[in-house]
Amino acid sequence: MFEINLSPGSRKREKKKKTGGGGLSLKRPRTGSGVDRTMLFMLVAWIGAILVGAWLFMGIRSERADLEVALDQAVADSARLAEVIANQESLRARQDTIAQKLAMIQEIDAGRYIWPHIMDEVSRALPPYTWLTGIEQVSGGPTPRFRVIGRAGSLPALTRLMDGLEASPFVRTVELISSEQGQVGSDPNKIVNNFVLEGTYEVPPLEVVETVPLFEEGQLDTVTVEASDGTGTS
Repeated sequence: MFEINLSPGSRKREKKKKTGGGGLSLKRPRTGSGVDRTMLFMLVAWIGAILVGAWLFMGIRSERADLEVALDQAVADSARLAEVIANQESLRARQDTIAQKLAMIQEIDAGRYIWPHIMDEVSRALPPYTWLTGIEQVSGGPTPRFRVIGRAGSLPALTRLMDGLEASPFVRTVELISSEQGQVGSDPNKIVNNFVLEGTYEVPPLEVVETVPLFEEGQLDTVTVEASDGTGTS
């Protein structure tokens, strides 16, 4: 049996319904924006890594150059300091040598009046009718031991000689080594006492004798410095 649709436009609506259903739709494809962003990010990161590496390389290179300059300066300073130290040690050695020589000179100067004092004290203590035939050194050092050889007209004269030496501030421990009578010439009435005495030189107290050193302490330092500088004599 045939049916006829008398309503106009009904067929178009049916077509529209058919075409408006869940069929395949054709759309304009999009460009690959996600892929482009990833590539761009990787490119930027790669360029940044290159720049950072270049910056680090330049920084290390500059730091290395600075370290090389500092090392060269340190080596130069070390060499200069070593030269200064060597000069100071040489000057110090010269100062020590000069100080030793000056100390020796002072020691000699301090002892050059020992024997004049001994001779003076023996002469001062010598009583009348007493003659000396010799004075000898028995031992050395700062307080030497000495021997007095002579003749005395009597034993009391010999006793006065020994007492006079003992009273001297420059002499101590006076001892009679020997004493014997002897004849003078051919006259048997001329009898004398041949004697040998020994004594020791003694440094007198400061209130007895005033001594002045050859160099004062400040002068000694000045002489040492001048000699070290080459302006003085060593």
